[in-house]
Amino acid sequence: MSSPPISELTDRAREIFRLVVEGYLESGQPVGSKTLAHDSGINLSPASIRSVLADLESAGLLAAPHTSAGRMPTESGLRLFVDGMMRVAEPTPEERAAIEGRLSGNGPIEQALEQTSAILSDLSGAAGMVMVPTREARLAQFSLLNLGQGRALAVLVSEDGAVENRVVEIGRGITPSALEQASNYITARLAGRTMAEASRAISREIAAGQTQLDAASRELVERGLAIWSRDAAQRPVLIVRGQANLLDEAALHDIERVRSLIEDLESKQSVAELLETAREAEATRIFIGSENRLFALSGSSVIASPYRDREGRVVGVLGVIGPTRLNYARVIPMVDLTARSLGKLIG
Repeated sequence: MSSPPISELTDRAREIFRLVVEGYLESGQPVGSKTLAHDSGINLSPASIRSVLADLESAGLLAAPHTSAGRMPTESGLRLFVDGMMRVAEPTPEERAAIEGRLSGNGPIEQALEQTSAILSDLSGAAGMVMVPTREARLAQFSLLNLGQGRALAVLVSEDGAVENRVVEIGRGITPSALEQASNYITARLAGRTMAEASRAISREIAAGQTQLDAASRELVERGLAIWSRDAAQRPVLIVRGQANLLDEAALHDIERVRSLIEDLESKQSVAELLETAREAEATRIFIGSENRLFALSGSSVIASPYRDREGRVVGVLGVIGPTRLNYARVIPMVDLTARSLGKLIG
C-alpha cells in the first residue's frame, strides 16, 4: 500500500503522526493514545486520538504490533517522516569537536578509516561503516631505514603528505649503502605514480636487466614492492565497527532480526555494493528497511554519505547501520560532518 503524501494529512493527523514517530524513535517502543493524551499537550481525549491513530494505520503509516500496545511507524511512515517532517538537529559542539579532533593529524590512511568507523559507531550508538578509498594516492618518496637484527622500516610518503610504514625483513648483513641505493631507486620511479604503476615499471626494468642495482639492492626493491602490493590486495573493501551496539535491550526482544543483520554485515562485499549506490549522491542517502533487498529481513536502516578529496572527487562512502528506529534527525548531519572531515584529512 502506498502512503499518502504529507499534504493530504489534516493538521491534527500530521501532529499526532509526528508525535508517534518521535516517541518511537526515542524509546523504541510503540506509543499509545493515553501517552499522547497525557504527555504531548494535545487537547484531545484518548478516544479522539485513537480514532486518528486508526486512520493513520489504515493509511499504512502506523502499525500496531500487539493488541492495545500502541502504534509504531511502518517503513512507509518512517520514509514519509524523514522526507517531509523531520527536524534535523545540527551536531552539538561536543560532537563536532569529537569528530574533528579524532580526524586530524598525519598518519596512515588505514588509521583514519578505522577512526572514522569507530567515531560513527560511538556517536550514533549503532554500527559505523567506511568504504576504503578506491583512488590510490600518488607517491612522492620511499625510504628504507635499518632497524637492526635483519629488519628495516619501509616508509612511503604520498604527494598529499600522508605517511605509511611497514617493517620489512631484510636479512642480516645488508649494508647501509644497499638500503640507500634501493630507497633512491624506488623514489626516482615513484614520483607522481601510484604504487601499482610504479611496481609495473620497476618490475619491467628488473626483468629486462635495465637497472644498475646490485643483487642486494635489487632484492630489497622487490621485497618492499611485494609487501605493499600484497597489502593493497588484502585491504578490506569495508571497515565495520560497533556491531555490539546492535545488541541493545530492545534487540533482546527481536533477536532473530539482529542475528540476520549481523549475518548481513559479515557479507562485507554485499554491504559495500549497497554503499556504492550512494557514491553519486549529492547529499546523504537513507535506506529504510526493505527499501533495500539486502536488509529486507533484518529491517535495518542505513544512512550513507560519499566523502570527497580536495578536488571534489568521490573517493569512498561512509555511513551508519542500525535498527529502523535510528535517531535520523541526529545521525544524518553527523554522518555528513564526518564525511566532510574525512575528506579534508585525505586531501
